[in-house]
Amino acid sequence: MTRMMIISSDCHAGLPDGRYREYLDPDYREAYDRQLARLAAGGDVLRDQVAEFLDDREADLAEGLNGAWDSAQRTKELDADGIAAEVLFPDGSTKGNGAPFGVGLHPAAHTKPDRLLAGARAHNRWLAEFCAEEPLRRIGLAVIPCVDDVESACEEARWARENGLGGVLIPSVWQYRPPYNDPVYDPFWATCQELRLPVHTHSGAVGDFGGWHLPGAAGIFTTEASWWASRPLWHLIWGGVFERFPDLKFCVTENGAWWVPSMVTRMDAKWNGSHATERFGSAFTRHMPLKPSEYFLRNVRIGASVMARKEIELREQIGVGVIMWGNDYPHHEGTWPHTEKALRETFGDVPEAETRRMLGETAAETYSLDVAGLAPIVERIGPELIGVA
Repeated sequence: MTRMMIISSDCHAGLPDGRYREYLDPDYREAYDRQLARLAAGGDVLRDQVAEFLDDREADLAEGLNGAWDSAQRTKELDADGIAAEVLFPDGSTKGNGAPFGVGLHPAAHTKPDRLLAGARAHNRWLAEFCAEEPLRRIGLAVIPCVDDVESACEEARWARENGLGGVLIPSVWQYRPPYNDPVYDPFWATCQELRLPVHTHSGAVGDFGGWHLPGAAGIFTTEASWWASRPLWHLIWGGVFERFPDLKFCVTENGAWWVPSMVTRMDAKWNGSHATERFGSAFTRHMPLKPSEYFLRNVRIGASVMARKEIELREQIGVGVIMWGNDYPHHEGTWPHTEKALRETFGDVPEAETRRMLGETAAETYSLDVAGLAPIVERIGPELIGVA
């Protein structure tokens, strides 16, 4: 391709408050109505503050933001931003509550499991329809709260593949449920491997930080968010999940990549053994004949989203073939609607082959995309060369 194939590994789509109702099983619609009424009443410190901020943003970008659920508008916005294909996470509505019962990026610990599953299914039904309008360009991720019911999670993964979705999103915080190194989840990992559905976590959920009414809540939340989103990764590596399921792909998204070199180096040091860890005997290696770094490079991808310049400088330590860029449309912290400018500032002096891999090729391989089918789209909307020859 003479132009750059840009695949965003981190975009969001979802309906505004109330519009999921028709996708919900009828038994849950009354409970959803009550939830919407509580949200409309206000009084949530963070939600009200964010809404005030977004009111100002929407005054300038209202039409483009409608692409969170308006198919034609979304295609228009991504064309203008040079994005050939995208991976779709939930919580696309800028001020809405996202999927019913808050099941999106950060499901609440107190929500009943059956409601979480009902909310997930409602979002997945809508998302399958939405992706079917642009099947080459939209990779929808089914929301699957696997921590409550592994059998239902497997069923939902099969439904997702049968209905054209291309991956799954699981909770990054499991609260009181089994952690992901527990073999109880093996049927789910096996199903995702069989169906070639990459498994994802996404930044946004954290453990108990005391609530938004306490001093320092925002600082604690933002400081801990990256740790919680990446935490499942070392559970899967040390738990031998990638040894038992060597073709499973696991993606950590919108969590940066700055933490990868130190974390992987530290895990390798434990696996190799030292005076500080010899008392553990074979505890580090009995489930995994390969080093953590080898599982990482083989099984893990990092949806680094809007990458900082420092992360580009660390790309060889992170793994050029591990990194996937994303523009985070339509969220305000992303590069939309100025993606090409942002890319030139960040990747301008990076070799072309490495730039192509991070901006599109790795994602195309991870999600088994039809690159030949995308080629005419890339030639129509893709930016000209980014990165040095």
